[in-house]
Amino acid sequence: MAKKLSKKAQQEQNELLENPEVLAESLGRGEAFLKKNSKILGGVLIAAILLIGGILFFQINNQNQNQNAQEEMFQAVYFYEQDSVEFALNGDGINPGFLQIVDEYPRTDAANLANFYIGSIYLSQKNFSDAIEYLEKFSSDDYLVQAKAYALLGDAYLDSGNVNEAISFYKKAVGHKPNDYFTPKYLYKLAVAQEEAGNLQEAIKAFGEIEEKYYESFEYTGARKHKARLEGLAAK
Repeated sequence: MAKKLSKKAQQEQNELLENPEVLAESLGRGEAFLKKNSKILGGVLIAAILLIGGILFFQINNQNQNQNAQEEMFQAVYFYEQDSVEFALNGDGINPGFLQIVDEYPRTDAANLANFYIGSIYLSQKNFSDAIEYLEKFSSDDYLVQAKAYALLGDAYLDSGNVNEAISFYKKAVGHKPNDYFTPKYLYKLAVAQEEAGNLQEAIKAFGEIEEKYYESFEYTGARKHKARLEGLAAK
């Protein structure tokens, strides 16, 4: 419920509404304030318009760039799927490759996805440092693709000799929205990395999780065999 005006405030309000001279005086003060501060108010208004216009321009421009990048990246994706990785990376002289997409259309969704493709290509070429650089730039709301990127980073670090970082990223892959198809693969990689690091109990634990939770997976048989082997080693 709205509060009632005090008698004094109500009296002033009535006087303002009923007395033309008082109303004119009040309007005059407002007009004088506007005239005195017109430059400041005008500057604030212009700044606000420029800010809003800049934001809208950036959003529209970014959308247009993303659409253009996706259209131009189509051929690079085709080359990637056909294992023509050099054309996928650098283009064929007519169509741009992933590297050009990233360079010309930064901050777009297309460039973000191109980072994933570039990283996976460099990994296949055993260029681990560049693979890590591009894969770490990639992020996705798609839980399958993001988990795959974590696993690829684990592969890159493991193959480059950084076992601890490999374990860290395999754990991220395992923990990123687990599912019956991909999670056992990542657990298997994690177990291998843990064994290489000398963490036998952690490796046994990872193989054991496959055995307990993913008994229909392709990795199940191998996990049981290696778990038994490691348990024998740990018992010595």
